[in-house]
Amino acid sequence: MKQLPCVLAFDLGASSGRALIGEKVADEDGGKDKLRITEVHRFPNHAIQIGNHLHWDTPLLLQEMKNGIRKAFQAGFNPESCAIDTWGVDFGLLDRNGELLGIPYHYRDRQTEGLVEEVSALIGPQRLFRESGLQFMPFNTLYQLYAMKKVGSPKLDVAETLLLTPDLLNYFLTGCKACEFTMATTTQLYDPGAAAWNTSLMEELGLPASIFLEPVQPGTVIGELTDALCAELGVPKMKVIAVASHDTESAAVAVPASTSSYAYLVSGTWSLLGTVMKAPLLDPAVMEYQFSNEGGAGGTYHLLKNIMGLWIIQECKRKWEQRGLIFSFGDLVKLAEESAPFHCLIDPDDLRFMNPDDMPEAIRSFCRETGQPHPLSEGEIVRCILESLALRYRGVLEQAEQLTKSHFEVLHMVGGGIQNELLCRFTANAIGRPVWAGPVEASAIGNMLVQLETGGHISDLQDGLELVKASFPLQTYVPENQQEWAEAYNRYSRITMIAAK
Repeated sequence: MKQLPCVLAFDLGASSGRALIGEKVADEDGGKDKLRITEVHRFPNHAIQIGNHLHWDTPLLLQEMKNGIRKAFQAGFNPESCAIDTWGVDFGLLDRNGELLGIPYHYRDRQTEGLVEEVSALIGPQRLFRESGLQFMPFNTLYQLYAMKKVGSPKLDVAETLLLTPDLLNYFLTGCKACEFTMATTTQLYDPGAAAWNTSLMEELGLPASIFLEPVQPGTVIGELTDALCAELGVPKMKVIAVASHDTESAAVAVPASTSSYAYLVSGTWSLLGTVMKAPLLDPAVMEYQFSNEGGAGGTYHLLKNIMGLWIIQECKRKWEQRGLIFSFGDLVKLAEESAPFHCLIDPDDLRFMNPDDMPEAIRSFCRETGQPHPLSEGEIVRCILESLALRYRGVLEQAEQLTKSHFEVLHMVGGGIQNELLCRFTANAIGRPVWAGPVEASAIGNMLVQLETGGHISDLQDGLELVKASFPLQTYVPENQQEWAEAYNRYSRITMIAAK
C-alpha cells in the first residue's frame, strides 16, 4: 500500500470531540483506493453553568485542538491541512482588537425561551420562513442575538465581528476571520433566496448587521497555523480549510448513496433527517412541517428536520449517575432489549425534553399527561425513547417524501448513533423499509473529503464517495414485525396529538 498525503479533521460534537487523520491509500495491485482513518485524540466537551447562563468551554476546546495537532505529528503523520466541523448556530463575538467578548453561550441556554413566538409576532412567521428557509428552533442564532439585545448586552455595542463556532476556532488557529457558508445558513439570518445576509431583518430587530462577514464556500483555504502556534506546538506550517463546517452537512458529504435522490439520517446527540436538493424549497408546506433548508457542499441545499436524538438517553444516564446508578450505553441498550415493547411512547420533540432538570421525570410526566402507564425501570425508559425516536423518524421521512414528491426505497443512517444497533433495527421496523447504516465517523469523513478535494487528491466529492464505499462496509437492517409497528405508529400519532393540545 502506498501512502499519499494526509489531512487532519476535527469533529466537535455536543458531548465530545475527536481529532482524526485521514489518509488516501492506493492499492499497489490495482484495487480501489481507500480512505484510512486514525483517531489521534479524543476529549470530552461539556457545557458549564456560570451564574444564570450555560456556556461552552471554548478555551478548553482550543487547548484540546492544540493537543490533537501535536499528537498527530508526534504519531508520525504529516498532515498538509486541517479543518473543523461542529454543531451549528452558536457563536463568539470579537471586539475591534480581535479579542473574544466573553464565553460563548450554549444553544441549550434558556435565555431564548419564548422568543420564537415574540419574533414571529413582530415579523410574521411566513416572512421569517420565506427569508430564511429554516425550522423555527429556539436556539437559532437569530433568537440568541435577540435575547442579548433585549437585555441590553454591552457585547453587541462593542462587537465588530461575529464568528460561528468553527469559524471562531479557525480564527484562533490562523488569525484569519472567515464565515463558512453552511454555518451561515443555520443562523436564520441568511436569506437563501437572495443568497445574502438578511440585513433588513437585522435592522428591524435592532441587531448589528455590520458584524457579519461575507460567507465563503466549503473548500476555501482560510490561512495557515500562526507562527506563534507552530512554535508553541513544535509543528510545521499547515493549511486550515473551511469545509462544510456544520457537522450535519459534513456528514451528508459522506453518505454513500448510489442514486442522486436519497434520504439520510445523521444520528447522534441530535437526529437530522433530510435529503439533498439543488436549490432551497421555500413552499409554505415546508414551514408547516417545520423543515429547514441548509446549505451544503458542492452548491447543494439540504431539506432536513432537526429531531431530538440520543440527547434524551444521555441526559437520563447523567441523572442516574448523579443518583449513584452507573450504566454504560451498552448496559442501557441491553436493559431496553429485555423490556416489554411499546409500554409507553413520547414525542421526542416535545420542548419539555430540550433541557429539563430531570429527564427521567420529564418522560414519566409526559406519559402521565397523555394517559399512559409511565415507565418505572431504566430499561423501560430507554426502550420508550428508542421506540419513540424510530416512530418519529417514520413520520418525518413521510413528510420529506410529501414535500419532495419522492419515494425513498431505503434510509441511510450515519454517525455515532448507528453504533446503537437496537435503534437501527427499530428504525427499519418503524419505517417499513431497509436501513443502510454507515459510516460511523461520517462528519469527520466528510470533513476529510473536502480537504482532499481542495488539495487535489480526489477529483470531486463524487470521487470521494467511491473512497467511502470502498472503505466502510454498510450494515443492512431489514424491517420486521410490520403489523406490530404499524399499530404502534397509529398509537404514537394519537399520543402526540394529545400532547400538542
